[in-house]
Amino acid sequence: MSEATKEPLSADMFDPVCPSNLSPIRFGDKWAAMIIRCLEHGPRRFSELRVPMHGVTAKVLTRSLRTLERDGLISRTAHDSPVRRVTYALTPLGRSMLVPMAAACTWAKTHWDELLDAREASADLNRTA
Repeated sequence: MSEATKEPLSADMFDPVCPSNLSPIRFGDKWAAMIIRCLEHGPRRFSELRVPMHGVTAKVLTRSLRTLERDGLISRTAHDSPVRRVTYALTPLGRSMLVPMAAACTWAKTHWDELLDAREASADLNRTA
Protein backbone atom coordinates (compact mmCIF):
# COMPACT_ATOMS: atom_id res chain seq x y z
CA MET A 1 0.00 0.00 0.00
CA SER A 2 1.57 3.29 -1.02
CA GLU A 3 1.77 6.27 1.31
CA ALA A 4 -0.74 8.16 -0.81
CA THR A 5 -3.43 5.46 -0.50
CA LYS A 6 -2.78 4.50 3.11
CA GLU A 7 -5.69 4.99 5.52
CA PRO A 8 -5.03 7.66 8.14
CA LEU A 9 -4.63 6.47 11.70
CA SER A 10 -7.80 6.74 13.76
CA ALA A 11 -7.70 9.24 16.60
CA ASP A 12 -9.47 6.72 18.84
CA MET A 13 -7.23 3.79 17.86
CA PHE A 14 -6.06 3.59 21.48
CA ASP A 15 -9.19 4.27 23.49
CA PRO A 16 -8.34 4.96 27.18
CA VAL A 17 -10.39 1.94 28.25
CA CYS A 18 -8.94 -0.31 25.57
CA PRO A 19 -7.36 -3.58 26.75
CA SER A 20 -4.01 -2.32 25.37
CA ASN A 21 -3.89 0.12 28.29
CA LEU A 22 -5.17 -2.45 30.76
CA SER A 23 -2.76 -5.24 29.90
CA PRO A 24 -0.01 -5.71 32.48
CA ILE A 25 2.23 -7.06 29.69
CA ARG A 26 4.57 -4.34 28.39
CA PHE A 27 6.60 -4.28 25.20
CA GLY A 28 9.28 -1.69 25.84
CA ASP A 29 8.08 1.59 27.32
CA LYS A 30 4.47 2.72 27.67
CA TRP A 31 4.29 3.89 24.05
CA ALA A 32 6.39 1.25 22.22
CA ALA A 33 3.60 -1.24 21.52
CA MET A 34 1.32 1.55 20.32
CA ILE A 35 4.00 2.82 17.95
CA ILE A 36 4.52 -0.69 16.58
CA ARG A 37 0.76 -1.08 16.02
CA CYS A 38 0.64 2.31 14.25
CA LEU A 39 3.38 1.14 11.87
CA GLU A 40 1.76 -2.24 11.20
CA HIS A 41 0.36 -1.21 7.81
CA GLY A 42 3.27 0.83 6.55
CA PRO A 43 5.54 3.79 7.21
CA ARG A 44 4.21 6.82 9.07
CA ARG A 45 5.38 10.34 9.75
CA PHE A 46 5.88 11.66 13.27
CA SER A 47 2.75 13.81 13.07
CA GLU A 48 0.67 10.80 12.00
CA LEU A 49 1.86 8.79 14.99
CA ARG A 50 0.71 11.48 17.41
CA VAL A 51 -2.93 11.34 16.23
CA PRO A 52 -4.01 8.15 18.05
CA MET A 53 -1.49 8.47 20.88
CA HIS A 54 -3.35 10.87 23.14
CA GLY A 55 -1.23 12.31 25.89
CA VAL A 56 2.19 11.60 24.44
CA THR A 57 4.44 14.64 24.22
CA ALA A 58 6.75 15.22 21.28
CA LYS A 59 9.74 14.69 23.57
CA VAL A 60 8.48 11.33 24.87
CA LEU A 61 7.46 10.13 21.40
CA THR A 62 10.89 11.07 20.07
CA ARG A 63 12.57 9.16 22.91
CA SER A 64 10.41 6.08 22.28
CA LEU A 65 11.10 6.19 18.54
CA ARG A 66 14.85 6.47 19.16
CA THR A 67 14.75 3.53 21.55
CA LEU A 68 12.81 1.37 19.07
CA GLU A 69 15.28 2.37 16.34
CA ARG A 70 18.25 1.58 18.60
CA ASP A 71 16.77 -1.85 19.33
CA GLY A 72 16.34 -2.56 15.60
CA LEU A 73 12.52 -2.66 15.70
CA ILE A 74 11.91 0.38 13.49
CA SER A 75 13.83 2.26 10.82
CA ARG A 76 13.95 6.01 10.33
CA THR A 77 14.19 7.36 6.78
CA ALA A 78 14.82 11.02 5.95
CA HIS A 79 13.39 12.11 2.58
CA ASP A 80 14.91 15.26 1.10
CA SER A 81 12.75 15.95 -1.92
CA PRO A 82 10.69 17.87 -2.60
CA VAL A 83 10.19 18.73 1.10
CA ARG A 84 12.28 17.36 3.94
CA ARG A 85 10.30 14.76 5.88
CA VAL A 86 11.01 11.71 8.01
CA THR A 87 9.13 8.42 8.05
CA TYR A 88 9.29 5.52 10.46
CA ALA A 89 8.70 1.89 9.46
CA LEU A 90 8.85 -1.52 11.07
CA THR A 91 11.91 -3.60 10.38
CA PRO A 92 11.52 -7.37 9.96
CA LEU A 93 12.48 -7.69 13.64
CA GLY A 94 9.81 -5.14 14.59
CA ARG A 95 7.23 -6.89 12.43
CA SER A 96 7.98 -10.11 14.33
CA MET A 97 6.64 -8.37 17.47
CA LEU A 98 3.12 -8.22 16.01
CA VAL A 99 2.36 -11.90 16.78
CA PRO A 100 3.29 -11.81 20.50
CA MET A 101 1.56 -8.43 20.83
CA ALA A 102 -1.62 -9.86 19.33
CA ALA A 103 -1.42 -12.74 21.82
CA ALA A 104 -1.04 -10.28 24.72
CA CYS A 105 -4.05 -8.28 23.47
CA THR A 106 -6.14 -11.45 23.19
CA TRP A 107 -5.13 -12.44 26.71
CA ALA A 108 -6.07 -8.97 28.06
CA LYS A 109 -9.47 -9.15 26.32
CA THR A 110 -10.09 -12.62 27.77
CA HIS A 111 -9.18 -11.49 31.29
CA TRP A 112 -10.66 -7.98 31.00
CA ASP A 113 -13.13 -8.35 33.89
CA GLU A 114 -10.54 -9.94 36.18
CA LEU A 115 -8.03 -7.18 35.44
CA LEU A 116 -10.61 -4.47 36.11
CA ASP A 117 -11.69 -6.15 39.36
CA ALA A 118 -8.08 -6.40 40.53
CA ARG A 119 -7.39 -2.74 39.73
CA GLU A 120 -10.55 -1.62 41.49
CA ALA A 121 -9.72 -3.72 44.55
CA SER A 122 -6.22 -2.26 44.62
CA ALA A 123 -7.60 1.27 44.34
CA ASP A 124 -10.01 0.54 47.22
CA LEU A 125 -7.13 -0.75 49.37
CA ASN A 126 -5.08 2.35 48.63
CA ARG A 127 -7.98 4.64 49.63
CA THR A 128 -8.43 2.91 52.98
CA ALA A 129 -4.71 2.81 53.79
